[in-house]
Amino acid sequence: MKQYHIETYGCEMNKAESAAMEATLREHGWKRVSEQDADLVILNTCTVRTTAENRAWNRISQLSARKKERAFALAVVGCMAEQHKGAIQKKAPGVDYVLGTFQKQSFGLMLDLVAKGEKIDVLEETPTYVFGASYHEPGAFRSFVPIMHGCNNFCSYCIVPYVRGREISRNPSDILKEIDQLEDLGVREITLLGQNVNSYRWEEQGHVLDFPGLLKLIARHLHDRQSSDAHGRIGWIRFLTSHPKDLSDSLIDTIAEDPIFCRHIHLPVQSGSNSVLARMNRKYTREYYLSLVDRLKAAMPDLTLSTDILVGFPGETDDDAEQTLDLMRQVRFAYSFMYHFNARGGTPAASMPDKVPDKAKKKRLAHVIALQKEITSALMKERLGQIDEVLIEGVSRRSKKEVLARTARDEMVVLPAAQSRIGQFARVKLVSISGNTFRGEEV
Repeated sequence: MKQYHIETYGCEMNKAESAAMEATLREHGWKRVSEQDADLVILNTCTVRTTAENRAWNRISQLSARKKERAFALAVVGCMAEQHKGAIQKKAPGVDYVLGTFQKQSFGLMLDLVAKGEKIDVLEETPTYVFGASYHEPGAFRSFVPIMHGCNNFCSYCIVPYVRGREISRNPSDILKEIDQLEDLGVREITLLGQNVNSYRWEEQGHVLDFPGLLKLIARHLHDRQSSDAHGRIGWIRFLTSHPKDLSDSLIDTIAEDPIFCRHIHLPVQSGSNSVLARMNRKYTREYYLSLVDRLKAAMPDLTLSTDILVGFPGETDDDAEQTLDLMRQVRFAYSFMYHFNARGGTPAASMPDKVPDKAKKKRLAHVIALQKEITSALMKERLGQIDEVLIEGVSRRSKKEVLARTARDEMVVLPAAQSRIGQFARVKLVSISGNTFRGEEV
């Protein structure tokens, strides 16, 4: 039996696509092993941020050097393969196969070539993105379900539209079919994935299904499947990622009306300054964003929000940076993904004037991180004593007698429970705080 090892870099979409590739590998009779024993090593790469790309380049160099010690095939797939097809094999001749984002149909062919010991430098592209039949990891009770791919927004700093192409929505029948399979496998929570899920649009026989309509369709389908005994059924639905400009009142109403939708939304703001947002080509203002947050919280008072914050964008002033801090104070995000600007080659922002010095970028980022820690701490203290439902995810790192769980609001909770409870829902009281995690007691 041929043996493989796969490593994933970057976002949730990459993780889902790795799971789909592993399903194909299993169908072709491959077994997953450690890197040291693999006949084929696959790096599923990301080029959205410099850190992810640098990590992948370092790993490519390491593995290329190891090929001098033993024989194995090395494949680089994903966004970085799409962006740097030619450069990868010039810089790292140890790479045997390069498959870009739109070459999913060639993955099975690559496996056949590896099994035969044959090599093609760069496999031919397929014209469109191909969704996998399943993105489930065996044994997992949480699963990603991609519903669309690509992006049409062209934010001036972002490489995604260039490496993932235009928006393509997945057939709703295929989405429902996969969800049925996941539920039959004991999955309890699904996360619908897309670069901008709010842009989902499927047109068939003159009928258009948008994202709120898809959510209603999925919820109704799950409710119809489920009997009065919810054991083993999907109880929670999440989705990533929402672009603020496309989050409609219809979507807000849809989420608020059904508790199957988790009370947490990741809503990237990037900046609190209108002038910076305009240069980023985000297509909304801070006033619009704050108004959207007000509508969300009015409809769902228990909702938590998380975000992305990018500091040090070209032309950003101290006043612009302060406006971002002010917006953070108003919204009170539960957590944020915070980073400073690094130019991505091929994007408009890479050639913009008025670059912010590294020292200033790092200083502003430090202020953002410090403020977010304050806000997160305050929000957690307000939650002490409350009772909430959690989904138990795994064993605590500190003790095998404790488990790690997550609320619908995306808060982490550690509580005493047997490992057999993993994958089950429970009601807990939040009794104390340790770092960014609650300690809870089952009630």
